[in-house]
Amino acid sequence: MSMEPEENTSAIEHIRSELAKTKSTTWGRAFQKFILAALGSIPWVGGFVAAAVSLKTEEPGIRQNNLQNQWLEEHTKKMERLAVSLNEIAQRFDNLGEQIDDRIQSEEYLDVVRKAFRAWDRADTDEKRHLVANLVANAAGTQLSSDDVLRLFIDWLDTYHEAHFAVIREIYKNPGVTRYDIWISVKSELVREDSADADLYKMLIRDLSMGGVIRQARDTTEDGQFLRKPRPQHRRPPSSTMESAFEDTKPFILTELGRQFVHYAMTEVVPRVGPEKPKSQ
Repeated sequence: MSMEPEENTSAIEHIRSELAKTKSTTWGRAFQKFILAALGSIPWVGGFVAAAVSLKTEEPGIRQNNLQNQWLEEHTKKMERLAVSLNEIAQRFDNLGEQIDDRIQSEEYLDVVRKAFRAWDRADTDEKRHLVANLVANAAGTQLSSDDVLRLFIDWLDTYHEAHFAVIREIYKNPGVTRYDIWISVKSELVREDSADADLYKMLIRDLSMGGVIRQARDTTEDGQFLRKPRPQHRRPPSSTMESAFEDTKPFILTELGRQFVHYAMTEVVPRVGPEKPKSQ
């Protein structure tokens, strides 16, 4: 079924109407700059508007089964999702108040917005798009991390899979959990060590460890220096099997960088960040 041109242009108007519902106190020059940065960073938005306008001049018979028309139908859905994300951010801006006006007009923040919405466009799930919107909104109201670090967090959103975020979420909720604890909480039942699921799980832990998001819990000095673990006086005989993917003695926590990532991307209402302590074993 072909899409009429008024339906195409209504998709553009949909963004305006959804954002207008917020009655945002920041609506005006500051918010307009934010919107322009977000929309300008997504390559197909300009093409969508141009195609929708040009389609008005075509005869109805030409419009049917037109490849351009099919492209417009697909991108109308994307435009509606974009309106939802922008409206979500606008509502969060309302809660933050007018004090964010200077922040959301700054070129440093707008650079973050442009990079974030390029990642939003590449995301293939609503969960990822929601995490991007969280980061953009929280970055306007708090500056726990520098804008350079925020751009790193966007790279993480671009690179990591939802399964990575499930692991991060579990460690954040329960600092000091082991690989066994995480797996049981997420999947409930153990699988064979030589299974694809176990291989995937080891990869998730390895990715996040090497990426600086999670680490094993260690004791520190008062000034934050990591203490070496004492070597056992009596070494155990070597095991005949490799360490399990579901090892249950080594506690994991988020790194400080990982905690800041959660603070920005995985938190709806940004909390005060306090010291994190692993649970007792």
